[in-house]
Amino acid sequence: MADPKARTHTAYTMQRIGKKLGRWLEVGSGRIDQDGVHVFIDRLPVGGFTGYVRLTPQGEPPPVPQPQRPTPAADDEDAENF
Repeated sequence: MADPKARTHTAYTMQRIGKKLGRWLEVGSGRIDQDGVHVFIDRLPVGGFTGYVRLTPQGEPPPVPQPQRPTPAADDEDAENF
C-alpha cells in the first residue's frame, strides 16, 4: 500500500530576472489530498522571489516561462489598422 503522506508533486517558484523575464527554480515538494494542499519548501531564490509557488506532478518539467507583455487595448488595435 502506498504511503498516504508521500509527496507526489515538485514545487517550483518563479525567479524574476528583470521586469518581464524569469525562470522556474525547484524549491521543494508537496502533495494534494482530501485535506488540502501541503507544500514543503526547503530553499528559496536569493533575489527575485515573487512568492508564487507552483506544484507539478513529479517527473514533469515546469512550463516554459513566457515574457509578460501588456495586452493591447481595443483603442490601440483600431489605431494600428489605419
